[in-house]
Amino acid sequence: MAMKMRALSFERYGPPSVLSLIERDIPEPKQGEVLIEVKASAINPSDIRIVEGVFHSPLPRVPGRDYAGTVVAGDAPPGQEVWGSGPRFGIARDGAHAQYVVVSANWLSAKPAGLSMALAASVGVPFITAWSALVSEGRIQVGETILIIGAAGAVGLAATQIAHWKGARVIPAIRAKGEIPAGTVDTLTQDIPRAVRELTGGQGADLVLDCVGGALFEPALTSLREGGRHMVIVSKGMRRVSFDLTDFYHNKAHLIGVDSLGLTGPEIATIMNALRPGFEAGALRPFEVTTWPLARSVAAYEAAERDGARAKHVLLP
Repeated sequence: MAMKMRALSFERYGPPSVLSLIERDIPEPKQGEVLIEVKASAINPSDIRIVEGVFHSPLPRVPGRDYAGTVVAGDAPPGQEVWGSGPRFGIARDGAHAQYVVVSANWLSAKPAGLSMALAASVGVPFITAWSALVSEGRIQVGETILIIGAAGAVGLAATQIAHWKGARVIPAIRAKGEIPAGTVDTLTQDIPRAVRELTGGQGADLVLDCVGGALFEPALTSLREGGRHMVIVSKGMRRVSFDLTDFYHNKAHLIGVDSLGLTGPEIATIMNALRPGFEAGALRPFEVTTWPLARSVAAYEAAERDGARAKHVLLP
């Protein structure tokens, strides 16, 4: 008789209330796969959007992109502690908001020894996206100046840490409420390109990480120095944007899109392996987390939707 596990599932798209706990067989790993006992799994904004139907996931589906856990069977040593994020988890295949999940063996990355399971599970999507933008695609260099639009969000906070670790200077751009720290740009009240040039001796930023897009896309793009790189990960509020194409090519700017959903399992594992030394050395820090039992998943999803980047909510199966 097959062993059973609990998993979070949705059979129709909608708000967190469409989620329910189900009982199903523990999956069996095939050749080249491993079975992971999930010890913690984070709730990301993309998980909420998956449940809403934004990504048109086949139904029924188990959500959950990020996890930390222990290998229990398959083509890897049992007992190995791992962390990661599953490629298209919750979209093309069932995700990690369950007690067990099967992944390919070449998707595994060893968890940093100093992080608890809950903290390790919080890292995934925000740090993977930030690394993909700044390091993999943006090729960030020591001494460069990085403008981060939406620096107070999860990806922005992760990117700030990565940029500092790589020896770059960060100009945070945020929707300020009240007085802002020196060297920070208020996207609500300031002329972003002018403020950036004042902070860079008239040169502009070497690289922009745009975590907002939409109405802030063109001001961010025109904050670049000549030959600078603009990395875009999202466009909030509107899909279509406009900008002065003549100014763009005269500035010899580079516009690059970054999509963490397009990463393969081995690519994600490579990024997690690259991040590990930063966490082990203390140069990178995980998010503060609020933990929830799997039985309270609906309340956890509602809290994650309400809090946005202010808190990281993690399920403990």
